[in-house]
This record gives sequence, C-alpha cells and structure tokens, in this order.
Amino acid sequence: MDNLGFATRCLHAGYEGDATHACAVPLHATNAYTFDNTEHARQLFALETGGNIYSRIMNPTCDVLEKRLSALEGGQAGVLAASGHAAMTMAFLTLAQAGDEIISARAIYGGAVSLLGKTLKLMGITVRFVDIHDLSAVAAQINDKTRAIFCETIGNPLADVPDIAALAEVAHKHGLPLVADNTIASPYLLRPFEHGADIVIHSTTKFLTGNGTCMGGAVLDAGSFNWKSNARFPAFNEPDASYHGVVYADLPCAFAVKLRTHILRDMGACQSAFNAWLTLLGVETLPLRMERHCRNAEAVVKFLQASDKVESVNYPTLASSPYRANAANYLPKGASSVFSFTLAGGREAAITFCDSLKMLKIVANLGDCRSMVNCPATTTHSQLSDSQLAEAGIAPGLIRISLGLEDAADILDDLKQALALV
Repeated sequence: MDNLGFATRCLHAGYEGDATHACAVPLHATNAYTFDNTEHARQLFALETGGNIYSRIMNPTCDVLEKRLSALEGGQAGVLAASGHAAMTMAFLTLAQAGDEIISARAIYGGAVSLLGKTLKLMGITVRFVDIHDLSAVAAQINDKTRAIFCETIGNPLADVPDIAALAEVAHKHGLPLVADNTIASPYLLRPFEHGADIVIHSTTKFLTGNGTCMGGAVLDAGSFNWKSNARFPAFNEPDASYHGVVYADLPCAFAVKLRTHILRDMGACQSAFNAWLTLLGVETLPLRMERHCRNAEAVVKFLQASDKVESVNYPTLASSPYRANAANYLPKGASSVFSFTLAGGREAAITFCDSLKMLKIVANLGDCRSMVNCPATTTHSQLSDSQLAEAGIAPGLIRISLGLEDAADILDDLKQALALV
C-alpha cells in the first residue's frame, strides 16, 4: 500500500477480500467469536497469536478501518474508539498515570481543555497548557514527570498551525512522544508522522466520515518511538500482571498494543462495527471532499476579508496570519475548511449573524458535508473561564465556521444576507 496513491488507499487499504468474496467491506455485527479449541483460545488471550476474541477489543470491520487509517497516515497500527474524546482519553491514559504530567497547546477545542485540565486532573494527571508556538515555553515546562506533548495540527477554533517538526524535535530531545490531533486537517492535507509526530488522534466523526451520521475516534501509532528502557515509561518496560506479564516495550507498535489490550479492554470505549462501516464509506471519498472543502473555504475567506462588518479572519494561508509559513510548509494542498472570524459588533453582532443564517446551521460539530457555524464562547468553549477564553484568543464575538460541500455561490449568498442584518 505504501507504493499506491492516497486515493487508491482510501478505497483499498486494509481489505483484500474475505471468504465470502464480498467486494465492499462487510459489516460484521457480532460481539463474540468462536475459538477452534481451548488451546486456540489460550493463545489468543496470551497474545501468542493474532485473531478475534471479543468486539470490545477487536472486530473485523473495525480492523479494516484501523488498517486503512494507518495506511493513510503512514503509521504502523491503529485503534478505534467510540468518539474522538474517547480516543484522546485512552491515548493519554496509555501514556500517563497518577503523578505524571502532559504538556498541551492552550488554544485547542474547549472540550479537550476540560478533559485535560479537569477530568485528567481528577485522575492525578497534571496538564500544563502553553503557547504551543513558543518552543522555549514548551521546553521550560518539561520535567521528570512529563510524559507527552500534545497539539492540534490545525487549531480549533483559531486555525493556528504549529511547527510540528520543531515540536517533535523538542519532544524527542527529552525522550517524549509528540501527540498530534489531526482531525481538522485529515491525512489528505497533512500527515504528522512525516514530520516527526509519534501518535496521531482523530475524531472520525468529522471529515473522515464526512456526513454527520456517526460518532467515532481513532488513535494511530507511527511505530517508531523507542519505548524500550525509557525511564519515563515504566508501564511499558515492566511486566503487566493483568496481561500474563507481557512487556509492551518488547512488542512491535508497543503503544497501540498497550492501548488496545490494557486501556481499551478495561475502559470499553470501543467503536461499533456499524459506525466503522459508515466511516469506511466516508473515507472512500475523502480526497474529493477535502478538495471541495478547501475551495469553498478560499472563496469564503476572500469574501469575509472584504466585508466592513468583519473585524478579523483567522485562516493560516492569509498574508496577515502569523502561521502562514507553517501552513505553506505543512499544508501545501490546502488549509481545510474550519476557521474563525470576528465581527466588528462583538457578541451582539455574532448572535444576530448566526440567528439570521438560513442555509448554514448552528451546530456543535465540524467537518460535515453541510456548512455550519457556532459561537465558541457560548457553545464549544463555554466551559472555559473568561481568563481562559482570553488566553486562548477567543473573543466574545468570534464565530467558528465549518464549510461544507454546497455550491460556493449559495454559501456566499447566505453569508451576505446575514451580514446585511448585522
């Protein structure tokens, strides 16, 4: 598959047919699998051989999607989750335990801020939020307890683009993995593994599925990080008594194996086979959709920049963006269709604008084939305090927009009529 084009992998990676000779990937709606005999069962449970045990841990339909996403990202293994949030939670619980710390970008999805800053804190894991673009500030937060550095490849909602290779260099210098959420970019626009990232997270709910029909998440493993004898990760180097004394660092793709056989097994936040099947359908058209998403974004950004009702536009390819150089380096095919802009009239103007839209919907989602908006300060980031909102650069009148696949002219007409009422 490494020798095949991206669009070809979207259609074929991870599936070579099965006993039924089905052309399309079958939906395996089963919760359990039969064993050949008790010795076969023992070997499966002892990780001495591969195969299906129980759909909480693995499923043939899910397996195809895991392999396909790994092929698209250029990784070696993947594990699906029930949602993007579940994927993030399990990834960090694989890396850290009580007393450990994680360094995270400050300007990220509000739900992620809550998960990292509050829920993980309840588990004894401290998350230090920093300006991810200030490499010296990132390095200054690293100590003996640090277990990972986390960023979004395109930030939500400010569309900021970090220097992934530079972050990876900082992380690796200290024996740390770089974890990158690649949801908004998708592997069509950006493959973080190629720039030094070690773990990639996706909310498959978004662009990968693309049609707003199902929830899902994925954690992908580059398979290149050296866990062996790394003092920061004793759980990878000591026998796991809950799994027959296995030492994960001795196994290929140690991170993905530990996530699946330990954290996913115990948390149970698995993706359903049906959702994986729906996502596979979406992935088949990912390149075509991302091209259209980006074209629509370029048209809307140009329109918003010319409007006297708009105070500022956050899009990384703009000449005024501080992230233009990073976007040129990491996003040569386009900067996706999720970004934000601020209306000159503040919160009141934002409310009037959103409530006046006719085709674009107010939705707490992104990466859909339909265009949608929301006001982060009162929705997706409403759990943040005023000081946290200010630190993240989220103004009261900020509007996040996720452009879909409609005709650009129709999107622009709806934006024009709504702006006229502000």
